[in-house]
Amino acid sequence: MNPAYPFSAVVGLADLKLALVLNAVSSRVGGVLVRGEKGTAKSTIVRALAAQLPQVAVVAGCRFHCDPGAPDPGCPDGPHEPDAAGALRAASLVELPVGASEDRLVGSLDLERALTEGVKAFEPGLLAAAHRGVLYVDEVNLLHDHLVDLLLDAAALGVCYVERETVSIRHAARFLLVGTMNPEEGELRPQLLDRFGLTVEVRATREPDERAEVVRRRFAFDADPEGFAARWAAEEAALAARIARARAVLGSVRLPDSRLRQITAVCAGFEVDGLRADLVTAHAAVAHAAWQGRDVVTREDVRVAARLALPHRRRRDPFDAPGLDERLLDELLDQTEPPEDPENPEDPDGSGGPGSGPGRPGEPGGSGGSDGSGGSEAGDGAPGDAAGASEGSASGSGDRPHDVAAAGVPFRVPVLKVAGVGAGVAGRRSSGRGRHGRTIGARVPAGAGPAGIDLPATLLAAAPHQLRRGRRGPGLVLKRDDLREPVREGREGNLVLFVVDASGSMGARRRMTAVKTAVLSLLLDAYQRRDKVGLVVFRGAGAMVALPPTSSVEAGAARLRTLPTGGRTPLAEGLATAADVLRVERLRDPDRRPLLVVVTDGRATSGGDVTRAAAALAGVTSVVVDCESGPVRLGMAQALAVRLGARLLPLESLGDLVRDRRKAG
Repeated sequence: MNPAYPFSAVVGLADLKLALVLNAVSSRVGGVLVRGEKGTAKSTIVRALAAQLPQVAVVAGCRFHCDPGAPDPGCPDGPHEPDAAGALRAASLVELPVGASEDRLVGSLDLERALTEGVKAFEPGLLAAAHRGVLYVDEVNLLHDHLVDLLLDAAALGVCYVERETVSIRHAARFLLVGTMNPEEGELRPQLLDRFGLTVEVRATREPDERAEVVRRRFAFDADPEGFAARWAAEEAALAARIARARAVLGSVRLPDSRLRQITAVCAGFEVDGLRADLVTAHAAVAHAAWQGRDVVTREDVRVAARLALPHRRRRDPFDAPGLDERLLDELLDQTEPPEDPENPEDPDGSGGPGSGPGRPGEPGGSGGSDGSGGSEAGDGAPGDAAGASEGSASGSGDRPHDVAAAGVPFRVPVLKVAGVGAGVAGRRSSGRGRHGRTIGARVPAGAGPAGIDLPATLLAAAPHQLRRGRRGPGLVLKRDDLREPVREGREGNLVLFVVDASGSMGARRRMTAVKTAVLSLLLDAYQRRDKVGLVVFRGAGAMVALPPTSSVEAGAARLRTLPTGGRTPLAEGLATAADVLRVERLRDPDRRPLLVVVTDGRATSGGDVTRAAAALAGVTSVVVDCESGPVRLGMAQALAVRLGARLLPLESLGDLVRDRRKAG
């Protein structure tokens, strides 16, 4: 088996290396979320760190990897004797696939033994396998929310609780949790972001020499993995030894009360929600002090910890990108800096004692930023904010073709659903059948195997045949034809495709601000309901796909904010482009049902036949948001809604519908 790419050989990414190391030193830090564009060595560096973690002693034969020196008293394979035989093994690296089920994650009843032997046995899941090792989730933003909740609960508590069928189990589950994600594919909800201890933003370096060195090293590794690893063996051994030393002294590192007050003042100054940020920052500061060989936490430890623990907790709007204003951080640290720490008089300015200097550039321990991974002020505002831009003139066909209207504050919108029951991915919009939701029946599995077992239905199917099959003993005699899987009905996510009229008539009547605010509100609703979104814009001579279907609702918000206004109204081209997008997306993701939202006043001043274009969208659940305003209305949007078989919603009613429902309730 080829060795992992050496951790020390990864070029740059100092903040990411440091965040991983701090979690390796202290499991209380709470894991790392790595955000970055594709191809930035996120997966490579996580696997590289796992290879450098110290070996762990485990009780022989224990499926939950208990420590012989301090076995878990509640271990399902226990109780273990104090002098139980142990063995050394490498720290485990467990990868959680995006398509994993809840049973695979937390474990479940061993149905095979239960049905054939008549015994109640527990089959451990991936959380048990990751105990005292690394649990790695690639593309964590694509993992279903309820699995992320289970995962982060176990990481925070250090214990996995399993309540499944007739099984009630708890076991230790302490691991280094690392999640990676590409923000272009959609964000984690702020509630889930907060559950990760640290976060790091990584981008590929733009320096040609550094990029050349990355390629050079990768070529060398691919040509001779063993030889390449051997060249870095000394640095890797030093790294592993330093992690082990930091772990050993972690318990003796002091956090002076003055530094604790500094941590809480910084968290309060950044207006983070809750107290998890304070706890994580304190644990990370202590781990950093141990990593640097100090026995007391200093200002530099607090600063490094805050830079890694606070950026993702600064989001106020789901469309905001994580970020940290480092100038504000330094101001808060200066304001709360004690004149002299009486518990450490030799270090009055918090600069640290021997061994407090940063590591070499690109190594863990350096406090400076790296390839774009440090915090910045860029995250303080929403991307692509067009505040202050003009709304467009009222000169009709003579509109400036590049007027950009600013969007207002989003509001709640009524729930728009696709009719019927689908079979798409789990979400929160329309009715759907899948792996999640309430059980409404059972069926014979289709394909290679069942998606879970409906135990009562399986028993009922097998029971009438036991005498004929010659049953002897407590277990059932089962045939494959007896298996039944549950039919669950819950909610699915949809593809919400926005078709937005950005012609001059919209800007001339100063309605584009209201239109953008409404669409932004609908995008926020799509974000909360875990939909994919797309954006088609028509104006001037034709239509364009401003945003292909994606899970990144944030990208849709950014494109919307910078959307220009002007020109004629090619409505038919907009509808035809939407039909093309849906046709292609149906081939890529046939189970995800579309919801078409057309935002227009219904005018068509150029282009093809609207009736023919609308016919191409027959059968698609549609909503027409009527943007026509004024005392005299032509009703063109209503006519379009009739052609599409769509629901008609006046633009100004989107917020009113929610208010009316609240009053009625």
